[in-house]
Amino acid sequence: MKAISFPTLLLAGTVAALALSAVGPHDRLTWLLEVAPVLIALPILILTRQSFPLTHLLYGFMGLHGLILIIGGHYTYAEVPPGFWVRDALELSRNPYDRLGHFAQGFVPALLAREILIRRSPLAASRWLSVVVVSICLAFSAFYEMLEWWAAIGLGQSAEQFLGTQGDQWDTQWDMFLALVGAIALVLLLSKIHDQRLQSLGKAR
Repeated sequence: MKAISFPTLLLAGTVAALALSAVGPHDRLTWLLEVAPVLIALPILILTRQSFPLTHLLYGFMGLHGLILIIGGHYTYAEVPPGFWVRDALELSRNPYDRLGHFAQGFVPALLAREILIRRSPLAASRWLSVVVVSICLAFSAFYEMLEWWAAIGLGQSAEQFLGTQGDQWDTQWDMFLALVGAIALVLLLSKIHDQRLQSLGKAR
């Protein structure tokens, strides 16, 4: 009997979590807006699984990022229960769950950008690789903030929970800063491990 592959298990778990999160979310529109990246990414990953398989390291972190988005979509970022526990334990002024989400928004896309650039660009052995990876993630974070801005304009009051500012006038700047920190953390902490996984992927193919 053939063993179930790691990507298949991740896919099944993500789909199950997505389905559960759709049951009685705090706000249906917010849920849809928050899980939209997962709904877009899943078909792409399925379609490219054979032609451009990714490292299991990347698949794993993408699954984790998807779970962060799914939980945030179900509760809204300002209402995620573990965030309140952290807020109370550290005596913070707000639910910090969205900070985790934006850190992941830099960390995981940095891993994806790094993998694609190493495999499909001349930057694999370049000293500029890390700079380009971090720049891509910061640009993506800024673009996401513009998407939130456009959603606010288009949906008005209905987009308030999607924005999740929790009264912080510097929320947009914090979001981009944490994405930047996440991208830099990935480059500093996982580059060597990622290189090893890429070598193993090349041998497996």
